[in-house]
Amino acid sequence: MKHYEYFNTLLPQLIGEKEGAVAPEITPSAAFAYRSSEEAEAIFSGESSKPLYARMGNPTGAKLETVLAKMEGGQGAVVTSSGMAAISMVLTAFCESGDRVLCVGGFFGGTYALMHETMPRFGIEGRFCDIDDFEEMEKTLQAGVKMVLCESVGNPNLKLPDIRRIALLCERYNALFVVDNTLTPLIVQPLKMGADLVIYSTTKIICGHSAALGGAVIFRRVESSEEKLRDEKFSAIHALLKKGPGAMAAVLKKRSMRDFGMSANAFASFLTLLGLETLPLRTKRVNENVEKVAKLLHAAGLKVRHPSLETHEQHLRYEALFADGCGPLLTIDMKTQQRAFSFLNASKLLTLTANVGDNRTLGLHMASTIYRDFDEAERLKLGVTEGLVRISIGLESPVAIAEDLIAAARA
Repeated sequence: MKHYEYFNTLLPQLIGEKEGAVAPEITPSAAFAYRSSEEAEAIFSGESSKPLYARMGNPTGAKLETVLAKMEGGQGAVVTSSGMAAISMVLTAFCESGDRVLCVGGFFGGTYALMHETMPRFGIEGRFCDIDDFEEMEKTLQAGVKMVLCESVGNPNLKLPDIRRIALLCERYNALFVVDNTLTPLIVQPLKMGADLVIYSTTKIICGHSAALGGAVIFRRVESSEEKLRDEKFSAIHALLKKGPGAMAAVLKKRSMRDFGMSANAFASFLTLLGLETLPLRTKRVNENVEKVAKLLHAAGLKVRHPSLETHEQHLRYEALFADGCGPLLTIDMKTQQRAFSFLNASKLLTLTANVGDNRTLGLHMASTIYRDFDEAERLKLGVTEGLVRISIGLESPVAIAEDLIAAARA
């Protein structure tokens, strides 16, 4: 990737300080004092950027927001307590009862449950369509959908969206386009491809060390003219657009974070900043590892799924649009739950956990864990078969990973 060297320089230089403490400072205070009543008024009105109250953010989180916005090429960012909090913040900030959200492709179980079960309780309907059903997408958008949500890579179905084509449709019909880019930081840049907001569970590959729960929303600049947010369907936030190019921060914080309290804590933001310093190195290594492991497992006769393999239905899209990979995931179908359990239990290398994007290789049986509350039809729609095992490839030797998984499968 031609940008790896750029990020290898940018991120450590942005995060480290040149004077005093080199590492980012942690500000653990829940409250902040104001110099005067006039300053308090300026802070609450948004005229001053000094901290207001930790529920609305803290200086350590603000540092992380600056780095993430620069990394993503965004106008700004808001960090949250988790990835699900980031998605919830976007939905509750921009949508209201009666709105519809088009969900494109398969989804992580938590996101699917949020859109299929939880948001409908508050009058926000989630509609679902396949990753390449552009006819259905356009038909639904024509009916007045307010937002389109997709994952840069389906977790765990590993389907790849055509982000640019979806973005053009959203632009045509004045719908917000939101991309969950958790698995592909640096290698997919949705804002540059036409997305309006990018969501991360920073817990995953951005941290890499499983030590900090967190999330983030990075947003584009709000333009003064020809702006989809000035469409009548977004009339509820028109007053906040007066805040200028960074108005989306006001929408996210004043219409969601202030009232729901999904703010990030200072220590988690500090740990996330430490992980970010090595993100380019880890991203490059992991994405090279995934392809090598997938090929070795396929050659050994395992039913492995990854877009780098010619057996994947979107292999050509992977080669054309995902030249630097599509994140740490691959899946292995062991056909039955019993065989999947035996495989996972026999592995000497895997860490069995619900996390992904870690520095070490992780594994989990999907149907009995994250997707256990869904019926069989729903699981199949999301690409989860009875014996499906999700593997998140880490930094270890790809040969060592493959040898361990092959031995476990044969055991």
